[in-house]
Amino acid sequence: MLRMASKKLLGIPSPSPPLQTLQRLYHQNVIDHYNNPRNVGSFDKNDPNVGTGLVGAPACGDVMKLQIKIDEESGKIVDACFKTFGCGSAIASSSVATEWVKGKSMDEVLTIKNTEIAKHLSLPPVKLHCSLLAEDAIKAAVKDAEAKRGKMNGSSKAADA
Repeated sequence: MLRMASKKLLGIPSPSPPLQTLQRLYHQNVIDHYNNPRNVGSFDKNDPNVGTGLVGAPACGDVMKLQIKIDEESGKIVDACFKTFGCGSAIASSSVATEWVKGKSMDEVLTIKNTEIAKHLSLPPVKLHCSLLAEDAIKAAVKDAEAKRGKMNGSSKAADA
């Protein structure tokens, strides 16, 4: 800093700035889901028809909570919501995941892959972990919902006996 100031005072030209700086731009889908996230919120985690998936990436500090609400009779996901602490790509991945799981069975949503989310959002390779978090959150929410349903069915069978 002092060198630059003294060169300026002495009239010595400073090196020219780089010709072009590269900007990292997000795809329009990421910007849309970041600026207008769908399904932000949370359900009561003690509700027997709600499955909660809480996942995180220690390397970058992203934490994602995705919840699904299951219809008792049909077994289909009727609603989904999320809360995410992280970058724009993580928020967008969560938002897309909640949109994609609605109306599907728990078996169907387990076929959603992080590569599909990443492709939809046009995530760069450095942000692929965000879509992986979304996939893991879906799996964790389904696992939690199935565990709750197993307990409900087990306790109702015990009450019938």
